[in-house]
Amino acid sequence: MLKEPIVQVAGIIDAQEAQALCAVGIRWLGFPLRLDVHPEDLSEEEARRVIAALPPESMPVLITYEPDPRSLKELALFLGVRAVQVHGDLDVDSLRAFRSACPDLFLIKSLVVGRGPWQELLKTMDLMAPLVDAFITDTYDPETGACGATGKVHDWSWSARIVARSPKPVILAGGLHGENVAEAIRVVRPAGVDAHTGLEGPDGRKDMEKVKRFHRKALEAFAAWM
Repeated sequence: MLKEPIVQVAGIIDAQEAQALCAVGIRWLGFPLRLDVHPEDLSEEEARRVIAALPPESMPVLITYEPDPRSLKELALFLGVRAVQVHGDLDVDSLRAFRSACPDLFLIKSLVVGRGPWQELLKTMDLMAPLVDAFITDTYDPETGACGATGKVHDWSWSARIVARSPKPVILAGGLHGENVAEAIRVVRPAGVDAHTGLEGPDGRKDMEKVKRFHRKALEAFAAWM
């Protein structure tokens, strides 16, 4: 189990943004690469340089739709991440192969609410729970086909049911920001929260005042019940 709740900020644009996030206390930083419908914020080489410059207590996370376990391993090692968040349609055998090849990486599997039948989501969770360190619930956008970074909130009661059933920690994502994260934690009782687009300003960069509020509200809400 986790020693402390996760507060993750995803969609790191460059070294300046990464260092600013670290300075306000964000330890988990997500780097989306090899995506499905979203454009990438930075190249793999740029991400590698940003990650190499992070303080040692940081947890850089590769967020990806890469379906091939061998390519996924190569990318994770190239970047120097400490965690991998797997989206897309990686099957159980592929996930098992990656887990075996990278036993020391913290492995997170996405569970996308609204993409398919509820029973299929539970089946996926049950099959993959022995192979992962945590799950992350996120929002499906039927208009774009995006399975994350949609800026949209899903029905939190579904994530709460996943938390109650899952043998592994569950991180909540999907349209979170400083104004709703405390209520989301109260309803879902997750092991962590993740935000991306809800913390951005009009220029697409992280608004540090939004980040500070999100971080503070999340920690306060976790402290109230953990």
